[in-house]
Amino acid sequence: MALAWELSRPEHDGKYEVTVYQEGWRLGGKGASGRGVSGRIEEHGLHIWLGFYDNSFRMMRECHAELEAAGKGHIYGDWRDAWTPENDIVLHSSDERGGFTSWSVHMPARAGLPGDPLPPDTGFSLPHYMARAFELLQALVLDTKVDGKTPVTDFEHPASGDISHRLAHLARLGRFAGAAALTEGLGVLAALLRSVTPASSDGLLKASEGILSQLRQWVEDQWIADDQHRFMWEVADLTVATITGMIRYGILTDERGLDAIDDYECREWMRINGASIRALQSPFLRGLYDLSMGYENGDESKPALSAGQGLRGTLRTFFGYRGAFMWRMRAGMGDVVFAPLYTTMRDRGVKFEFFHRLTNTGLSEDGSHVASLTFDVQAEIEGGGEYQPLVDVAGKPCWPSKPDYAQLKDGQTAQAEGWHFESHWDRRRAGTKTLRVTEDFDFVALTVGVGAIPHVASEIVAHDQRWADMCVHVKTVASQAFQIWMDESLEDLGWPGPAYITGAFAKPFDTWCDMAHVVPEEAWKTPPATSVYFCAVLPDPETPPSDEDTDYLSLRTEEVRANAEGFLKGPVREVWPGAYDEHGHFRWNLLSVAEEYGGNRKLNDEGRFATQYWRANVNPSDRYVIHTPGSFRYRISPLDRTYDNLTIAGDWTDSGFHSGCVEGAVMSGLLAAHALSGSPRLEDITAYDHP
Repeated sequence: MALAWELSRPEHDGKYEVTVYQEGWRLGGKGASGRGVSGRIEEHGLHIWLGFYDNSFRMMRECHAELEAAGKGHIYGDWRDAWTPENDIVLHSSDERGGFTSWSVHMPARAGLPGDPLPPDTGFSLPHYMARAFELLQALVLDTKVDGKTPVTDFEHPASGDISHRLAHLARLGRFAGAAALTEGLGVLAALLRSVTPASSDGLLKASEGILSQLRQWVEDQWIADDQHRFMWEVADLTVATITGMIRYGILTDERGLDAIDDYECREWMRINGASIRALQSPFLRGLYDLSMGYENGDESKPALSAGQGLRGTLRTFFGYRGAFMWRMRAGMGDVVFAPLYTTMRDRGVKFEFFHRLTNTGLSEDGSHVASLTFDVQAEIEGGGEYQPLVDVAGKPCWPSKPDYAQLKDGQTAQAEGWHFESHWDRRRAGTKTLRVTEDFDFVALTVGVGAIPHVASEIVAHDQRWADMCVHVKTVASQAFQIWMDESLEDLGWPGPAYITGAFAKPFDTWCDMAHVVPEEAWKTPPATSVYFCAVLPDPETPPSDEDTDYLSLRTEEVRANAEGFLKGPVREVWPGAYDEHGHFRWNLLSVAEEYGGNRKLNDEGRFATQYWRANVNPSDRYVIHTPGSFRYRISPLDRTYDNLTIAGDWTDSGFHSGCVEGAVMSGLLAAHALSGSPRLEDITAYDHP
């Protein structure tokens, strides 16, 4: 969508005719959402935008401004109406009781807003991040209280000397007299890091090792035995290991940046650089793996996240955000992101061909370019017109969870027979279509998920070893998600504090969030008190399903249902004690039942859960892209010109941010647009030159 957005800009003056061919009836891929019964928002999983998504927010801010200028601002509102700031998160760790301890964190708001132009003195460089890390540790030391007191003592500065002399003086102290000396050392290091050069890096390494050694001893003395401060100690320990490793491995001056350590597994690299076993098992690090779904084959016993991307994501997340640490959408991704983009681009003249499933990307005889595109036409539109995909829910244009069969030829038959237009294993179709180069198209942008590449571009995979290697080494995992609507709030059920975004929780659903704020956007006659979203990886079977296994999707979907019911019967009691009766059973009557189910609000037990929502994201395009050690070298860039009329886009490409997220996908789309049109300029893609 970012690619189509860029190519259809008014600045191009209609130079590019853009047609989007889309499987099924809705846009968004892994981010697509739909409206179900009672206008319920039904997502692929939990979607939260992070505060460093500058490219993504800039696109959406431009979209809202364009809608406003076209007199449609009242339909979608201002972008600040679509996103709200969120600075509270909760991570969990197991406790000695066999339950969980919750560690709540409030991240401070920062100046600016995501998508604002970067200040002239701001750069996404490793020295910049390292300086921020030292400043973070400095703040932790100053803010930490032991026995109700802040351990700060007087410290005498050297009478004279430049910053290097002061740093050397501090390193020679041996053991700091108090936290004031330690914070002074961290502050000096932060200042020096902002101007580090290859010539000064050796001296910095020696001085830093002395101060970091003292810091590790200090945090162990002050925090390791104090359970109240344990989480902060673990964060400090991981931060010290990171700083030590970045200096030890010469990453500050290595032209490869963080790619220099991307062959290491993240926990492995942290351990090499001194992180304790306790810190490596901390909720912070588990939350990092959960957020990135970094488990090979969805197996929690096989954590797999490259050190380079793990650090890149962490640094951007904690030190690159503006405004708020995270941003919640007021409704679903489909409503907040893809509906306004679709509306604006249609007004620009972009064409959308729904119900077109790509089956082959044909190469020319000499293998130099794409010569043809073949599609299964899943359904034809009644009367030969254009499919109208959006429906009105609570006064807003939204994507439905099911297609409008009334607009389709033989739609009643497809509905009665249960055609599943978004299932890889349902190959039923109304016809086929083949497009020819120069006759029907000039350029192609392949924007499916990497899991679908072998199915839609088999000729290229067979012809090009790089593409074959990419399909093997750029790995994906299946995911699972469920949503429940309840007649009592989480506060009523015993959950303390605000509607935190919660991570590092129990398997199989380690990430969840109270989404009560979206309920007013739905269309309930009797609104529930809240809606809660859960998501996590879904382990793959030992033998991958064949393309002929038409029961596979339904079987995995039922597996998710069983996982969700078991989860509500078990781990949730640790955080929602009021959701259980005196016998310790989950109170299924908490679940809100939509009127469309016949008003049968007397369903009992799991029968009531059948009215909720769950899904297995196992379709090749729905699988989540992970970044395993060494896999960066197998990613192909949208700027690659091996095929002179083909580019690619998606969070699986070499986009500069190798993470399965909105920002990675948007950056990739911007690079693809540059490959085709020269616009935007590479220097205008925020953090594309990230080290």
